[in-house]
Amino acid sequence: MTPFNASDLTLESDDLIVASAERAALIEKLLSIGTALSGSQDLGELLDLILSKSREITWSDAGSVYLLDRTDKIPKLIFKVAQNDSLPRASFQEFAVHLTPESLAGYVALTKQSLNLIDAYDVPLDLPCKIDANFDRDFDYRTRSILVLPMQDAHGEVIGVLQLINRKIRPDIKVTPENAQEVTRPYLDWEERVVRSLASQAAISIERNLLQENIENLFEGFVRASVQVIEARDPTTSGHSERVAALTVRLGEEVNTVATGPLRPISFSDRQIQEIRYAALLHDFGKIGVPEAILNKRKKLYPEQLEVLRQRFSLAHRTLEMECARDKFRYLVEHPSHTALHSSSESSCPHCRALQAFDLRLQKQLDTLAYYRQMVEYINEPEAIENKTFQAFSEETLHELSTLAEYTYRDIDGQLKPLISPEEMEQLLLPRGNLNQQERLAIEAHVTQSYEFLKRIPWTKHLEHVPVIAYGHHEKLDGSGYPLGLMGDEIPLQSQMMTVADIYDALTAADRPYKRPLPLEIVLKILREEAAKNKLNPDLVDLFEQRQIYEILGHCSS
Repeated sequence: MTPFNASDLTLESDDLIVASAERAALIEKLLSIGTALSGSQDLGELLDLILSKSREITWSDAGSVYLLDRTDKIPKLIFKVAQNDSLPRASFQEFAVHLTPESLAGYVALTKQSLNLIDAYDVPLDLPCKIDANFDRDFDYRTRSILVLPMQDAHGEVIGVLQLINRKIRPDIKVTPENAQEVTRPYLDWEERVVRSLASQAAISIERNLLQENIENLFEGFVRASVQVIEARDPTTSGHSERVAALTVRLGEEVNTVATGPLRPISFSDRQIQEIRYAALLHDFGKIGVPEAILNKRKKLYPEQLEVLRQRFSLAHRTLEMECARDKFRYLVEHPSHTALHSSSESSCPHCRALQAFDLRLQKQLDTLAYYRQMVEYINEPEAIENKTFQAFSEETLHELSTLAEYTYRDIDGQLKPLISPEEMEQLLLPRGNLNQQERLAIEAHVTQSYEFLKRIPWTKHLEHVPVIAYGHHEKLDGSGYPLGLMGDEIPLQSQMMTVADIYDALTAADRPYKRPLPLEIVLKILREEAAKNKLNPDLVDLFEQRQIYEILGHCSS
């Protein structure tokens, strides 16, 4: 009988404690990896994390991750990420490989079976796959032990392949072609089980990430389609939403870099910048509810109103000619003795002088009518400028318009009617712009309609402020904006940024047929003046000008 040895029991107890501690450490590491995987939002970061943690657990010198791409008719593997401690300066670029059983990754993806090879160049003869030696040859490397695992989602479908290379005896060793056999060893069964479990967990995170990416791409498409719908109803503002979004995003990015002043503590995350972008792209979506006639109104009179008015002027012109001819005929009938046959000259003929008087009166009437028509055409422009003929809304012009309002013509039914209706005159007398109060309120309603529409979208937590940001883009710091008349800090800073961008684009846009774009220097002066009047945020206006945000649109100062 072997005698009892207390020291042997102590050694076994110590080994058990060490093994238990190692297992506990591994479990803690796996839990922390799981937490990190579930919290990663960027696909590239997620793939790097999966690979680096798998290599850390197994002391692998290198590794790579492939994702399965089924978007085309012929599926393929996309080489996404690679890491190599012994070749830290080696550059790896994304590329696609055919999904065939002849490659190690392709075999694993197709069969869903792991490959655990002691030597990658010594593949069992019953397997169709083999290693691609190009990497080792090009980078003077030696791939020896290799573990290739399928990454499967919750339904068992392969979404990618995880490949670990050269399981080292110590994590700090550099692998070379000369020492590869001595410093590497095969992957153990427990390592394969742990990493395969980790790969499955990672696959779920990747699938979630890809789903999120697909949702964002879907929503991006929806936003683009929405902008196209808006611009289809109002082609003259084509590109406005994209330009405002570009300016606002750039301004937000510059706010993040401010080191002094009131903007210093402000910082927008990438998600918040995305939120700002969506709000800017959709800020005018409510225009879809504005009557198209008002939305596309370019002058004070609607096109059909102006056409009817032109026809009325033409009818009045012909009526004056007919009345003159009638008056001449009546005169000849009533004065038969005044005949040119008994006069020695035309100047001494009363009859001829009378007919000339009729012609002179007609010409004066026609000249007046032509003048009124020219004046109407001019005043119809929303931004009539001073010229030699008219001075917009001078006392003389207003008097002439008042006279024109009383001008009548005889219609085809023989009745006297006003040449300009009261409604038309009201439109023409607009002192500024091309919309009357009712029409302007209809246009301004697009802000509330945008907000009501955007509220109905089930935004994610990171985008939940899109409706409120878009809602405030016409508010002014002094409370003079609309629709709520918000003041100061009641207006989100993101909305204040969009307001600066929106005004800038409205003043510089070259695609508006009803107004000319203003020079950059004039627009910047207007923005400064609005800031001085406490309508725009002066710090944002200063930043907009100092950082030359407008250059993103290709605008340059002289």
